[in-house]
Amino acid sequence: MPGENPVLRFSVLGPLVVESGGRPRELGPLKQRLVLAVLLTRPNTPVPVEMLFEALWEGEPPRTARKNLHVYVSALRKLLGGTAGSDRILHGPGGYVLRVGAGESDALRFEELARAGREALRTGSLGQAAGLFREALDLWRGPVLADLTCSDLLRREADRWGERWLDVYEAWAETALQLGEAEAVADSVGEAVERHPLRERLRAAQIAALERCGRRTEALAAYEDLRQLLSRELGLEPSPALKAVYGELLGGGPHAAGPVGASPAGRVLLPRDLPDLTGRKEQVRELLDVLGGGEGGGDGGLVVLAGPTGAGKTALAVHVAHRLEREFPDGRVLVRMRAEDGSPRPRSSVLAELARLFGFVARLPHDPEEAGAAWRSWAAGRRVLLLLDDAPDEAAVQCLLPGAGRNSVLVTARSRLAGLEAAHRVEVPPFTVPEALELLGRIIGRRRLLSDPDAAGRVVEEAGLLPLGIRVAGTKLSMLAHLPLDEFAERLGRNDTLLDELASGGLAVRSRLAGAWRDLAGPSRSVLQALGALPAPRFTLDEAMAALGLGREDTQRALESLMESCTVSAAPDASAAHPVRFELPRVVHLFARERASEAVPGGSRGVVTVLPRAAG
Repeated sequence: MPGENPVLRFSVLGPLVVESGGRPRELGPLKQRLVLAVLLTRPNTPVPVEMLFEALWEGEPPRTARKNLHVYVSALRKLLGGTAGSDRILHGPGGYVLRVGAGESDALRFEELARAGREALRTGSLGQAAGLFREALDLWRGPVLADLTCSDLLRREADRWGERWLDVYEAWAETALQLGEAEAVADSVGEAVERHPLRERLRAAQIAALERCGRRTEALAAYEDLRQLLSRELGLEPSPALKAVYGELLGGGPHAAGPVGASPAGRVLLPRDLPDLTGRKEQVRELLDVLGGGEGGGDGGLVVLAGPTGAGKTALAVHVAHRLEREFPDGRVLVRMRAEDGSPRPRSSVLAELARLFGFVARLPHDPEEAGAAWRSWAAGRRVLLLLDDAPDEAAVQCLLPGAGRNSVLVTARSRLAGLEAAHRVEVPPFTVPEALELLGRIIGRRRLLSDPDAAGRVVEEAGLLPLGIRVAGTKLSMLAHLPLDEFAERLGRNDTLLDELASGGLAVRSRLAGAWRDLAGPSRSVLQALGALPAPRFTLDEAMAALGLGREDTQRALESLMESCTVSAAPDASAAHPVRFELPRVVHLFARERASEAVPGGSRGVVTVLPRAAG
């Protein structure tokens, strides 16, 4: 019927293809295809004009760049469906948006299947997880946008997607091995290893698959090949996990159909340590001292890392865990305490993951109390470091504490988890300015940082001195190599667009803040909305009283509640009139202002109601 949107299929997991009715469409000249490709790598998300300029002209756009881009976009709108195509590509303050449905894009479908596979894995549904991972992998027709890597920006995008493919392939291989499908893994893993010879997780799957297929000589050769390659290229030895696999091969013992990479009692499942982790020397020393034995660490210790959203708590915890190999020979494992949508994971799901990782029971009891008892029984007498990332509350942590034994638990949380009375707490504040500049320099290059140090200082301060904000800003600057630092600092200095600017690829400050907002109780949200109306993120108690419409005691209680959730901080004030000055991170202040304007038409406010403090 005329005027209807055509049924389209967008494919980027290989050469760029757009199909209508099963037939490929002619996509036009190179620069027009480049525009479409960039929009498809960020579907349903505003793509800044500067990013499109970067893809088209590598940082040297002509004077007619905007006019040329408008011509390409107009042609694409016609290509994607005539008049109806104008609904596909929209233009707004943040740039151009290509609207794509979940069933229209192979990339969106891949992400959907990968998320479902990881969730199935968390709940112990190995067969379902393997099937979902395999279905996701089958969508690939080759390297992402293989015909358009003439653009540096798209080449970087292709590399990023290559990492996602690897993560899913490795998850499929490990799951398939646990299901006894070693032949299927052995048949396909060699090609992946050829393309990524230094990837240890991939090599571990290859070695395990070959050994379980009776090809022990090939498994030993694969290990030796990696050992020599690591030594020659990087001057490194294989990881302890891979050495454990090699030790089992030499011993000639059969592998259990369990996790790949180490014996169940020696699992090392941590994200990679950030190569550019910056600052935090004081916190690192304290954590190593507490967990490593200086304050009874490694002996049933419980440590809570608390700080505002975006402070880099997880990166810090992972960095420290990587340095504690000797102290925890029975395993160091990170378990995420929230699902993909940010909701708390059920206790049964977390315990099922621990059972799968450590293999402490053949079948986990359905009753959560019995499952928890099985975990504590296995952990007794062992030395394991359990990293619980982004814990929602005290109850979620309490049921996972190992109890007896020389184990330690390191928790990251958006609040101080005051109910965990025995915990040692370490605060993770925003960066100092020198720390923030060091991180920015590592991302964008020291030469560019020093080209305008004053503007660089404004960039990190406008980002709230939070590692997340600085990392997003740095990533964006890396992609927009033509953009002067002072111009970007000016853009960040605008209250109405800061949160829009602090978004790049999969990193977005606003979405992280929205997750923290959902965690707050209703009264705390109301308080935060009222504080968002203040002219600045730093304020006195008197200013807070005026904003909240409350007396001194109720205002203090309201602020203390937000301090418990690491949303507000307090510091001594040199002014005798105001002995304490309170502060919100700038991005939190602006987010609260947004929420206040959305919640109340016209931005008007009422008096905040603060609930009484709960007993105990």
